[in-house]
Amino acid sequence: MQFTIQREALLKPLQQVINVVEKKQSMPVLGNLLVQVTAEGLSLTGSDSEVEMRARTVLDAASTVGEITVPARKFFDIVRSLPDGATVKFDLSGDRATVRAGRSRFTLATLPASDFPLTDDLEVETRVRMTESNLGTVIERTAFAMAQQDVRYYLNGLLFDLENNRLRTVATDGHRMALCETDLDAPVAAHRQLIVPRKGVLEIQRLFDGGDRSIVLELGRTLLRVQREDVTFTSKLIEGRFPDYNAVIPIGVDKQALIDREVFKAALQRVAILSNEKYRGVKLDFSPKQLRIAAHNPEQEEAVEEIDIDTSIGQLSIGFNVVYLLETINSLRDETVMMSLRDANSSALVQEGSNTRTRHVVMPMRL
Repeated sequence: MQFTIQREALLKPLQQVINVVEKKQSMPVLGNLLVQVTAEGLSLTGSDSEVEMRARTVLDAASTVGEITVPARKFFDIVRSLPDGATVKFDLSGDRATVRAGRSRFTLATLPASDFPLTDDLEVETRVRMTESNLGTVIERTAFAMAQQDVRYYLNGLLFDLENNRLRTVATDGHRMALCETDLDAPVAAHRQLIVPRKGVLEIQRLFDGGDRSIVLELGRTLLRVQREDVTFTSKLIEGRFPDYNAVIPIGVDKQALIDREVFKAALQRVAILSNEKYRGVKLDFSPKQLRIAAHNPEQEEAVEEIDIDTSIGQLSIGFNVVYLLETINSLRDETVMMSLRDANSSALVQEGSNTRTRHVVMPMRL
């Protein structure tokens, strides 16, 4: 097995797969990349047994077909350290792989390709075509609210809810919830919900550059696969039932305030400096045309900001975790933020001023 390729053409697929490989592995071969040369070109695969990333590129020069696994991080670091424009020659002889570029030569230990645990063949139950930018947007606006290492394991991921010609992504950690939806190119045959684990969500995010390239989602009973012309990503799904997110969206929120997003964000960031480092609480005092934001800490320090807003709320005081508010506002893109409230003890509904495709629910704090 041998192939020749320009450094930049090899580095791109390596960057796409390297993050999947964990530094500590239960199996030695999972610390390796699967390198395959076929008549179609070069394929590189990384896996941690839960998620798998396969990137492909064409080979211009003559090559010899074959497959082997090489140490992932070492191979990546070697290629990355080579000078721009270098020609990389990969040659397998026995159980050693040699990487040459100019006067540099590196010899790597290998493990058999047969030891590499590829994911099972996916029995596709639902296939969805959409643009990369649409999927990237709904993930970006919700993934931050996923739980981390929660004993309620079904919260440690992102819900994909597909119904008719709509995809919703939903995340919650029990203190806040994020929901965003987008249209599909064609309706799905049946309503389907699946939970993608945290690592899978983060790897999908890394793939996208916001373009309008077409991608295909393939859904099986236990697997999700994302297909792009140069990459195939596969993730196992979290078994379990996601909470009824519609029941979390507050009703009766008849008090609205329209706030300039950048002004609100900057004021919260400044007030947060003197908030309690453990609880991070801030108090929002709404009154006609004005919002007062305040925070204090055990050292008796206090921060107060007043900003102009568009509201007819007579008088309402409510507390929030400022980190949750800021992460919510950062995920929005509209110039204005609409906060809908009922009372000091009820969750707030936070949306963009111009549309309802993105909805966030933030629970209040007692201050």
